[in-house]
Amino acid sequence: MVKKKILYFVEAFGGGVFTYLANLSNALCDDFDVYIAYGIRKQTPQNFKDYFDKKIHLIQVKNYQREISFSKDLAALKEMKKIAKKVQPDVIHLNSSKAGILGRWLFRNSKTPVFYTPHGYSFLMTNMSKKKKLFYKSLEKIFAFKNVETIACSKGEYEITKELTSNATYVDNGINLKEFDGINMDHQTNFDHLKIATLGRISLQKNPVMFNRIAESFPNVDFIWIGDGELRDKLTTPNIKVTGWVDNKTALNYLADTDIFILTSLWEGLPMALLEAMYMKKICVVSNVVGNREVIRNENNGYVCDDLTDFIERIKKITQANEIPLRLIENANREIVTHYNSNIMAKKYKKIYCQEMKAKYKR
Repeated sequence: MVKKKILYFVEAFGGGVFTYLANLSNALCDDFDVYIAYGIRKQTPQNFKDYFDKKIHLIQVKNYQREISFSKDLAALKEMKKIAKKVQPDVIHLNSSKAGILGRWLFRNSKTPVFYTPHGYSFLMTNMSKKKKLFYKSLEKIFAFKNVETIACSKGEYEITKELTSNATYVDNGINLKEFDGINMDHQTNFDHLKIATLGRISLQKNPVMFNRIAESFPNVDFIWIGDGELRDKLTTPNIKVTGWVDNKTALNYLADTDIFILTSLWEGLPMALLEAMYMKKICVVSNVVGNREVIRNENNGYVCDDLTDFIERIKKITQANEIPLRLIENANREIVTHYNSNIMAKKYKKIYCQEMKAKYKR
């Protein structure tokens, strides 16, 4: 039997989006013929091909770039059109803002089922003016064509999506539990020598300035930023260690050897690093933003903080208690096992894809 073809387009081929796409495509490639048209970013792993099943077809879109450029974006559109014509997919799935804008315009009249996953809307960024936010939000509304269904990656992102289009659903992100094979998750906490970590790109989104200020408040605690990025110079406190870009296995090993995971993000989709920390039974302390608060319920499976003072007070309470909140970390771990994992995520996507293909043939 000939497999149906899924064609993924993704410009932001790094960080959480990369992990999401690797997990999803690897889980689906036995049932579908999977193609991924990708762009290269600084945070794209050098050995990125090793993350994907050999059955998956990887095609580079050479003109993808994060910044807006009429000439480059036009060239990327032509590449996308050429790839789609050659692959002849049964499903097209666009991922992140740039591929989402270009792809929705290109396939706005396509008879092939088209899906779009934002992975965190641009207009949620806190570093831009109200005018710019309105512009990005207007773009999302304008490009919400009737034939394109948005699949949000969390319930919070879905609630925002409903303000933009009625043609929407959501599937929570999930992590691949097999990736933890060989990772030593029996770390023993020493309250006299705590280790606090975060994982991701050192970018405005992840709020390194706040991370730095938290570290300043706890000079006797080791802080680790697993990753690298353009705002590395904001991490000036002596007790912060920056690992630089490392492969996923190395990143998980770093995370395994810590006690508390913090996420100071200004905005999120549904952060994969948070799910990984929850599975590894780390105490999770996160900012009160969309994506984080859909996963972490305060004092049930982690802690949600409104501002810098909240973060500092919460970490103080953890250190002063001198014990691990076992109920909390067990609750967090259980939710990953029963809900936020890639097998469950892939089954939900498969159902959505198959339903839409079936509906297409009835038209």
